[in-house]
Amino acid sequence: MNKLPMRSPDKARENYAILAKLFPNAVTESIDENGAVVRAIDADVLRQEINIRVVSGQEERYQFTWPDKKKAVLLANAPIAATLRPCREESVDFDNTENLYIEGDNLDVLKLLRETYLNRVKMIYIDPPYNTGNDFIYEDDFAEDVSAFLARDYQYDEDGNRMVRNLDSNGRFHTDWLNMMYPRLRVARDLLAEEGVLFMSCDDNEAENLKKICNDIFGPENFVAQVIVQTNPRGRTFDRFIAKTHEYIFVYSKNINIDGLREIQKDEKSIAEYQKEDTVGKYRLLELRNRNPVFNRSNRPLMYYPFYADPKKMDVSLTHTYRHTIEIYPCNAQGKYGCWTWGVEKAKNEIALLVAKLVNTGKWTVFRKDYLEGTSLFTKAKGLWLDKEMNHENGKEVIGELFGKTPFDFPKSVQYIKKCLQLGTSKDEEAIVIDFFSGSATTAHAVMQLNAEDGGKRKFIMVQLPEKCDKDSEAAKAGYRNICEIGKERIRRAGAKIQTDNAGKEGIANLDIGFRVFKLDSSNMKDVYYTPQDMVSPGGTFHLNLDGLIDNIKPDRSAEDLLFQVMLDLGLPLSSKIGQREISGIAVFSVADNYLAACFDCATNAIVAEIARSKPYYAVFRDSSFAGDATLVNFEQIFKTYSSTTIRKVL
Repeated sequence: MNKLPMRSPDKARENYAILAKLFPNAVTESIDENGAVVRAIDADVLRQEINIRVVSGQEERYQFTWPDKKKAVLLANAPIAATLRPCREESVDFDNTENLYIEGDNLDVLKLLRETYLNRVKMIYIDPPYNTGNDFIYEDDFAEDVSAFLARDYQYDEDGNRMVRNLDSNGRFHTDWLNMMYPRLRVARDLLAEEGVLFMSCDDNEAENLKKICNDIFGPENFVAQVIVQTNPRGRTFDRFIAKTHEYIFVYSKNINIDGLREIQKDEKSIAEYQKEDTVGKYRLLELRNRNPVFNRSNRPLMYYPFYADPKKMDVSLTHTYRHTIEIYPCNAQGKYGCWTWGVEKAKNEIALLVAKLVNTGKWTVFRKDYLEGTSLFTKAKGLWLDKEMNHENGKEVIGELFGKTPFDFPKSVQYIKKCLQLGTSKDEEAIVIDFFSGSATTAHAVMQLNAEDGGKRKFIMVQLPEKCDKDSEAAKAGYRNICEIGKERIRRAGAKIQTDNAGKEGIANLDIGFRVFKLDSSNMKDVYYTPQDMVSPGGTFHLNLDGLIDNIKPDRSAEDLLFQVMLDLGLPLSSKIGQREISGIAVFSVADNYLAACFDCATNAIVAEIARSKPYYAVFRDSSFAGDATLVNFEQIFKTYSSTTIRKVL
């Protein structure tokens, strides 16, 4: 049996192993800050192996850096010994839902999710602090060493917060914001699927820096767009010179070469343009001439050729016949010759779509029929979003309908997030959508709303620090202690309203409006699990009490707590279906159709044999729960007899 690590992976060690495998001659030894000999990578040897010019030292180069950037990279890669503990009493439809709501520091949560959801998330939307000079940002301790980082108990300060106000008088104003954002985006990129997309809201305060760190993490070639969204048409009255009416959405692809973004459905105004109709359906006419003056017969000679039209029937041919007597070239109103948008071969194959018309200039030209069906119902999203539904006022109205009073000052509009979802996901895929600055949980609301409208199966993962509500806020007056309480209640109310508003609609009864609640906490395992060598002091004497040796699991943790930490370690989604049965009076978990079988109670020979007969892929037991030495002795033989391929693990 192998022991589960029960901690997030050490990405720095993984990266070292990759380099060591590729370039073994670059592996060397060095002395660390404690005087110990450690293995390392020789940068000079690595430069030779790369065999291209490598810029180093003080040589000038284009770069983007700030104080503590190296520490931010290390923080993104550092492992943590933590877990996510389920909270059934705050969840909705815990046993059946595939949605998740996670409370805790989003960097630690992302690290715990990294292995399980590696390359599996279709879309990430975040609305991080804008760094306006009065925002709260995460306070990450760059001074603590690795042992302190691992031992951190995930508690908050005396006010219930792990965030600090970042005033513009702070000498590290931009640095602290960058140090917060960089490691989180670095880990988030690992979660995105190759066709995944990232949407980030921001305003002018950090737009420049946000794009630079995303170029650093995703690569500038994966930048898609900087969308302008009008969120306050009247303008902000407190702006000094120009009343700002907008903010931005930065869009990045994980891999720009994979088509991860979709077109959006045309609005009613655009659909109204399709006023003509024939036996095929409704259509509009689009001029075939390329209207861009840059393209003409000189630089696009293959797109310059004549059509021939029948003046009575107005149909078009590529050859001159007794009926098709009118010769038509791509010519604008000024008589300048340009080119067509189609080449000859495409025109030949699609000739049935072409018609000739005599236009106001007295000249004939060629049009193509654009039918209102299939792809014609969709269009590329524009870089400027002016829809009134995007306004912050709309966001306040929606949340006000749910709560009576608005517990947030500037909640995002559901339509705002829904438009991002329409671009980043499809109803035909079971897309996972993550928002790790969840706030009022607008993203969860938008996911449920869009699924109700188009029958999609999108699933959400919301992550939010339980930041304490200001005592004078509407939220605190309404009895909400922290932001997470508001977010969870918003999802409950929004889900119920969506089902009521769509009552009678086909499939609405199956809409997933539930969510499993998890809370970040220190590991279920005692320190002895990770550092058994610390049981003995340098002098050879024990300095742990016997209670710590008898059981390596903390006394306040339940079997379900252990199960979910095991699931994280083994890469099973936290939304996996969980069954439970009794064997000889002992509870045995079965996860994801018996992919994992787990027993954390008294395991006898009979129980082990019964689990082995069910042939799970993984079987996990608690080390201290075996009924006796005989069971330990027989354990391997039992599995070899009934299920030799099952991977056995112990806690």
